[in-house]
Amino acid sequence: MRKIFDLFIQALRGEEQNYTDVSINRAIFLLSVPMIFEMVGESLFAVVDAFFVARYVGTEGVATVGLTESVLTLIYSVAIGLSSAATAIVARRVGEGNKTEAGLAVAQVILISLLLGLSVGITGFIFAEDILRLMGGNEHLIEKGSSFTQIIFASSPSIVLLYTLSGALRGAGDASTAMRSILLANFINIFMDFLLIPIMGLGVEGAAIATSVGRTIGVLYQLYALFGGNGNIQILKKQFIPDKEVIKNLLSIAAGGTGQFLIQSASWIFLTRILSSFGSEVVAGYTIAIRIIIFTILPSWGMSNAAATLVGQNLGAGKPERAEQSVWRTAFYNMIFLLTVGIIFAFFAESFVGIFTTEAHVIEIGVLCLQIICLGYIFFGYGMVIGQSLNGAGDTLSPTIMNFVCFWLIEIPLAYFLAKTLNWGPNGVFWSIAISESILAIVAIFVFRRGRWKRMKV
Repeated sequence: MRKIFDLFIQALRGEEQNYTDVSINRAIFLLSVPMIFEMVGESLFAVVDAFFVARYVGTEGVATVGLTESVLTLIYSVAIGLSSAATAIVARRVGEGNKTEAGLAVAQVILISLLLGLSVGITGFIFAEDILRLMGGNEHLIEKGSSFTQIIFASSPSIVLLYTLSGALRGAGDASTAMRSILLANFINIFMDFLLIPIMGLGVEGAAIATSVGRTIGVLYQLYALFGGNGNIQILKKQFIPDKEVIKNLLSIAAGGTGQFLIQSASWIFLTRILSSFGSEVVAGYTIAIRIIIFTILPSWGMSNAAATLVGQNLGAGKPERAEQSVWRTAFYNMIFLLTVGIIFAFFAESFVGIFTTEAHVIEIGVLCLQIICLGYIFFGYGMVIGQSLNGAGDTLSPTIMNFVCFWLIEIPLAYFLAKTLNWGPNGVFWSIAISESILAIVAIFVFRRGRWKRMKV
């Protein structure tokens, strides 16, 4: 136990940043621990906001958060795609031992992130009311909630940078810094939510302000850490001049990563639109359930990101077989974790949903959503790790095609067919999620075994 505790502390400190020589289990542990904490921290933004809004604002406030976040997932998708590209390229350069080129990649990621964030932020701020109306919000909800949407979209540069800089840090093996930035951002968010919503009575706008300020402070910490000197990255001022070749390489990899998450996020928007036809209480129950699911699945994303870093660094060091072995071990550990979570949800879903609301119908919908979706958790365990590992190798095209087939050609039509044609209602949407995600995992295993990812050049 003493050795495990010492290893845990070492993981939090981030003392090891090159994982091509240490034992695979040790590498998985050292990377996964801070990445899990990072992902838990990221999920807390949505969970904490949903808690305070549900408790002190009401159902329409939760619905406003849900409708806005469902559209905002498009921004998350682009940011995650860029983050995947940053992880793949930085990890490959670190594996090769090239600190200057790793720093150049980070500088170009920052430039792209700022341009993207400003473009999306200005557009979303101007058309906030239209966004809520397009998502099915009634006029009363739009009147009360449009300011929340405006504030959240205005913080888009921070949203994008928080993802992309975390990806760069993970690729460099410095997962502990990424973790600390997210935990700091969450501390600020929780404190300000408590201050602005129940005490100052700012309502749903208070949640938007708290989240935006928290994320911005997290980004500032990341920038301070990167410019302060990372053992595997050397950033110079001259690197912030746009470099066509590096940008082309980044965007080439990010296009696939962004595409796959855009496809997935767009499917969630369609699902939310179908659910909104059943009323605000259904959307609220679904929103709360998804926040809980995100809270439990994002630790799995932590392990998945650890596998991606191991793949990138080991490929850069010329060790493809070690990269593959790392993925299979991480996927197995992730499957065990999610199986445990699924069993807990099967028996205690009502207790989890009841933390956020006391409204009977909202609780009923949230419980059904949790219990149905968690049936696919065994498949999710392997699918998440393998999909992210393909991204870590620079093979973002394969997951993009898989996502398109499973989410657009299977999930969306199936959700509409079950919910509307067969009159299963919201349950039809929930079943479509479990089925399509399970199919995606099976396909991912088949693609990974083919081994094309081992020959990717980045």
